[in-house]
Amino acid sequence: MRPLTTTRPTAVSDRLAVLPQYLMPKRALTAFAGRIASARAGTLTTALIRRFVARYNVNMSEAANPDIASYASFNDFFTRALRTGARPLAKADLICPVDGAISQFGAIAHDQIFQAKGHHYSTAALLGGDAAEAEPFHNGHFATLYLSPRDYHRIHMPCNGQLRRMVHVPGDLFSVNPTTARGVPGLFARNERVVCFFDSANGPFVLVLVGATIVGSMATVWHGLVNPPRPGKVRTWDYADQNIRLKKGDEMGRFLLGSTVVMLFPAGPLRFNPDWVPARAIRLGEAMAWRKPK
Repeated sequence: MRPLTTTRPTAVSDRLAVLPQYLMPKRALTAFAGRIASARAGTLTTALIRRFVARYNVNMSEAANPDIASYASFNDFFTRALRTGARPLAKADLICPVDGAISQFGAIAHDQIFQAKGHHYSTAALLGGDAAEAEPFHNGHFATLYLSPRDYHRIHMPCNGQLRRMVHVPGDLFSVNPTTARGVPGLFARNERVVCFFDSANGPFVLVLVGATIVGSMATVWHGLVNPPRPGKVRTWDYADQNIRLKKGDEMGRFLLGSTVVMLFPAGPLRFNPDWVPARAIRLGEAMAWRKPK
């Protein structure tokens, strides 16, 4: 008689927890949240921001402008700049590009990126199905970083780079919180995302801005708002002849409401910060990795 197979209770509970997301009108909710976030409603906007600051314990002393009442819209508040010196840059080959928490990081197994226990997705799927662009990252390295609502939501460069290409990939708008990452297969390769390809002195690398439920839009410093619009098809911009260069620590983009960043680096020696573990809180500018073994 064959033994009965059992499923890990946590895995079952994670899948059950995300079931409502398959049914909810995620795109309509996102559009509605975008309208609320961009509204300039005076005292109502200020009240919304104050409630958000209190609910998520946002540290406004780090903001370049700590005056809550001065923000005309929730988006203006949410994408607020940090005061000078709030995030010093570590002496490392790669610095952490965001405030947030570590989802996963490590080696890419041929073309497979680890999402959560029992879930992997391919580099080509993440990059919008482009196998040629994905090939340099086979057996390379990845880092997936989650930005919670309370975090600073601008994204900065982990190292010096020259922008080569940007691709907007349409997709779902599942939440990207840890429970959803455990419960939705291929989450980061199925959600809407903006893929930014860079060249550097140490080869190519990719920064992927992953959308989520109620993430009103994503923007880059060279393009402005990428979405909306959401035309439902892959859009590509080529920048190879424009000499757009960004330095380590420079702002490269931002989320209007929270989400996730996925980075890909090519094969070769790369030593991640030994203090890094999944779920650990991280800050922009701290050491992420070194290219040479210790």
